[in-house]
Amino acid sequence: MSGASGFGIYIHWPFCKSKCPYCDFNSHVRERIDEERWRNALLRELDRAAETLTGRHVASIFFGGGTPSLMAPQTAAALIERIAMHWDLDDRTEITLEANPTSVEAARFAELRAAGVNRVSLGVQALDDAALRFLGRGHDVAQARAAVALAAKHFPRFSFDLIYARPGQTVASWQAELRAALALAGEHLSVYQLTIEQGTAFATAYARGDIVLPDDELQGALYEATQAELEAAGLPAYEISNHARSGAECRHNLVYWRYEDYLGIGPGAHGRLTIAGEKRALRNRRAPEAWLEAVDKSGNGSDETTILSPAERRDELLMMGLRLREGVARARFLAETGTAIEAALDAGRLVPLIEGGFLMLDALGLRATAAGRQRLNAVLSALLA
Repeated sequence: MSGASGFGIYIHWPFCKSKCPYCDFNSHVRERIDEERWRNALLRELDRAAETLTGRHVASIFFGGGTPSLMAPQTAAALIERIAMHWDLDDRTEITLEANPTSVEAARFAELRAAGVNRVSLGVQALDDAALRFLGRGHDVAQARAAVALAAKHFPRFSFDLIYARPGQTVASWQAELRAALALAGEHLSVYQLTIEQGTAFATAYARGDIVLPDDELQGALYEATQAELEAAGLPAYEISNHARSGAECRHNLVYWRYEDYLGIGPGAHGRLTIAGEKRALRNRRAPEAWLEAVDKSGNGSDETTILSPAERRDELLMMGLRLREGVARARFLAETGTAIEAALDAGRLVPLIEGGFLMLDALGLRATAAGRQRLNAVLSALLA
């Protein structure tokens, strides 16, 4: 069994007060939730995983959703305590919880900190009231500012998200919004481009012509303005959408992007675990009630486990690692695939991408240039198709 130092645990809380129109995550609205039953099921799934997954140091725990700040702080505390019972934690273990900046959820920050959470990620999404209404958010700018200030008071580390490339947005208005965000931000900021995802309310509105996004040229200009503003403020992009001062990167997300091992707990949660030299892809049942019923019966909410081939490991490693400014290290590539980078990739595909200024390959490893990261989907398609 691997003793990879980057081992993380993801815990999915699938419930929200309302469904945001842009969101395609596994999130659901329910009138009532039996939280004790849910807490016990999450604990049982942790217990079952611990039967075979031993000897790990937990680098990070991430409560995602859904809206895990709607979870009772006692539930978060119980899950953290159970993880500490099964695996090794220390003062460096990052424990993040996603939260919305409503006054009700922010009021729980002190209790969540006491429960063991040491980092919070806030779904601010915009610092413009009209944009927040368009995005279907349940807070206004004043509440967002108050929640960020409260997070800074209670947690050693905090971050918040913004969404750009919204209808009607200009480079100048976005630069002003970014500067307002930087006045609130700590050492980390996540900035995502608005995309229309299938199955969302925005997809229906977009198909009707009710939503018009900025054109490709403006989207590119907004992206470039984002990089310039945040780099100048000392928060360069360490990943396509994530910016931080050196040492303040989200450790849990680095587990994903560096293709290290992680365990997924809860409905729809995924995992990647190295066991006896094999990389296993795990997926839980997606529907909350189906997952809960399965765990109640057997302690196991798993839907599928697949052993990944070296080629699949190569592709996943590149799809994740090339998102990072640091790219994919040679030693990491060799350990995952058993092959050197040059031997594993078709030179007829790799060389043109290097010569075109989209990829760099040197003694350290393979990484995307700034131009390559901006067009990463196209780069990966050309490299791996």
